[in-house]
Amino acid sequence: MGWLPDERGLDKTAANFVPLTPLSHLRRAADVFPDRLAVVHGRHRKTYAEYHARVTRLAAGLAGLGVAPGDVVATLLPNIPAQAEAHFGVPACGAILNTINTRLDVDTVAYIFGHGGARVVLVDAALLELAEAAIAAMEGAPPRIIEVADAEAGFTASGRYTDYESLLAAADPGFDWVMPEDEWESLALNYTSGTTGRPKGVVYHHRGAYLMTMGTVVAWRMVLHPVFLTIVPLFHCNGWCHTWLMPLVGGTLVCCRDITAGAIYDAIADEGVTHFGGAPIVLGAIIHAEEAERRPFDHVVEVFTAGAPPPAATLRALEPLGFNVTQVYGLTETYGHVTECLWRAEDWDPLPEEERYAIKARTGIAMPMMEDVTVMDPETMTETPRDGASLGEIMHRGNCVMKGYYRNPEATAEAFAGGYYHSGDIAYRHPDGYIKIADRAKDIIISGGENVSSVEVENALAHHPAVGVCAVVAKPDARWGEVPCAFVELKRGAEASEDELIAFCRARLAGFKTPKKVVFRELPKTSTGKIQKFELRDAARAL
Repeated sequence: MGWLPDERGLDKTAANFVPLTPLSHLRRAADVFPDRLAVVHGRHRKTYAEYHARVTRLAAGLAGLGVAPGDVVATLLPNIPAQAEAHFGVPACGAILNTINTRLDVDTVAYIFGHGGARVVLVDAALLELAEAAIAAMEGAPPRIIEVADAEAGFTASGRYTDYESLLAAADPGFDWVMPEDEWESLALNYTSGTTGRPKGVVYHHRGAYLMTMGTVVAWRMVLHPVFLTIVPLFHCNGWCHTWLMPLVGGTLVCCRDITAGAIYDAIADEGVTHFGGAPIVLGAIIHAEEAERRPFDHVVEVFTAGAPPPAATLRALEPLGFNVTQVYGLTETYGHVTECLWRAEDWDPLPEEERYAIKARTGIAMPMMEDVTVMDPETMTETPRDGASLGEIMHRGNCVMKGYYRNPEATAEAFAGGYYHSGDIAYRHPDGYIKIADRAKDIIISGGENVSSVEVENALAHHPAVGVCAVVAKPDARWGEVPCAFVELKRGAEASEDELIAFCRARLAGFKTPKKVVFRELPKTSTGKIQKFELRDAARAL
């Protein structure tokens, strides 16, 4: 198929075939945009020449610590320059980047350290206690800590570990980057809670990340030199791959450590931010900002929002403030966003306001880098009708789908059954092909952009001596989008209060996973004893 009758002399060579990798973007930017501003964090302002030099020193420093190609280097960092530098510096020494959610509990971080096998971990000075406790609790060889101070936020180095800046200062500035020989080589390892309590390790390859950067430029209608604000944590799908994207268009990455309405308005007014991505909770914070937090600006800010789809009312309130919002959708397993609600101005601009914003809240269609994103019956693997009603599962196929789950071939095979990645998200399609999510995966709660496994929360509750049966579902929340809501049947004769059970969970789980409401009642069950969660979801919505 597709071959000429005589293909002699038409082989792949070093001249005509180079593995795709986002590392190429920064190497080019250092040459093409050397004096343009690349990274901003308060007084930390680095050009592309300086950014490239720091990344080179990081790669050299890690190699000097014994990190070899194929090793894993982890980070426990907020959105600060070191986290951006790690996205290039770790793979530039041939290693795989494992950005860890800084909001996780000690037990989960310990599991990730052990399962991922990190040789080194870059740790923010404010997160040393978390890293130390996780290392003390983990199984296997512990990672070496490199401490990252953040003077802009008032966090100085403790002096107990090798300091990040000292590591860079002592490293070889002429280090030769280790570029991939095969674009299928692993680039990043991201852990996601998925549908079980223990997180799965999602593996990205260089090809997928490269194509994600290219497709995003097209979908977001980017031109040269955007100014991008890092609101999405870089431990979430590597910040939707936007950090790898910025050098492609000579953009400026503005770091945002603490996500507040005031910080967002300040970045837009002071740095000229043109683009950012964020969960609906971020949009709500902007809308409801205090007058003292608001700053005037005279340009339109382009926003990608993902997570639980924002209601049309949110979009209606936000856009007059100077923001153009595009609904996108994706998962950790798809490198971030892979659908967009591509706006058809000729058809939709004339519609009444209520209809326009309802359309803007759709999940959308496949982005250019994906081969197919559709809705199927998971049993028959046939597409559902485009009737705006027939439910099915969102399925993905293309180069921006993960390699698979690390050290979990069974889960990988299940996820890829039938030649598509099964998202677990329930949706329908409109006649024009646009997808609309009807419900998230049944046991996943999306709280402020964070995935919460109901199974994990239920397991924590079940350890309380008074709890007989429990179930956790999503309860709508004006601020967080969704929060965990627990329904509990107490053991006969046992007593417990709502505050007691919430405190019990808080001692065992990350804060965002802790139930925000506990309802004591008999749980609805099928004849076989299975809890009917759909009834509880209705009850939670009624709360």
